[in-house]
Amino acid sequence: MQLASETAVERNAGTILIVEDDPRMQRTLERTFVQEHYSVAIAGDGQAGLDLFRRERPIAVVLDLILPNISGRDLCRSFKEQSGETPVLVLSAISEVADKVLLLELGADDYVTKPFSPRELTARVQAAIRRRSKPVVKVVYRFGECEVDFRKMTLQRNGHAVVLTAHEFKLLKFFTENAERVLTRDVLLTEVWGYNCYPTTRTVDNQILKLRQKLEPDPANPRHLLTIYGAGYKFMP
Repeated sequence: MQLASETAVERNAGTILIVEDDPRMQRTLERTFVQEHYSVAIAGDGQAGLDLFRRERPIAVVLDLILPNISGRDLCRSFKEQSGETPVLVLSAISEVADKVLLLELGADDYVTKPFSPRELTARVQAAIRRRSKPVVKVVYRFGECEVDFRKMTLQRNGHAVVLTAHEFKLLKFFTENAERVLTRDVLLTEVWGYNCYPTTRTVDNQILKLRQKLEPDPANPRHLLTIYGAGYKFMP
């Protein structure tokens, strides 16, 4: 189902796709984004959300987790497989840390818990859009034994395909955009995970460990993803 806003706006900032099955929440979210000059497309179930995503090509998605037909988790994965650059913000009453980590590993850009502040939600959506709107200097990036295509979300090492998750691509992309710069764990959490406050910085360490295992010739003695003790991490091409 799609609900087109009847409010005419002089400047259209783009289309926000809302996937939410509660009609009252749909209306609240529609009003919130129309006031910020966005067009709004609304789906009340997972399959309709997937269809609208393909048809509308939204600049961002606000996604509930518990949906008819297709779950929010599966939708998040599908959205990121089809368009890794489109921000997906999860808006859910589920607040457990495990669910947040899972969604972020599937590629979600942020996680907002209900009840929420409309001002905070729009600020987070706009921040995610700005991050995704940064120009990409290189679509295909080569370093060491690796060649990565960020647009197609493919990576090869020594000519062999390596499977990365959507979030691993996102983390690697941020490192390549900030090569040779020391990045603290807090910076990585804010810029890559989209969180200003996160339960534990061990999340960063675990994700980098996984990347090293996939990218480094000798993960125990990395050449590219270096630990800067007492500071954070640095990517060396």
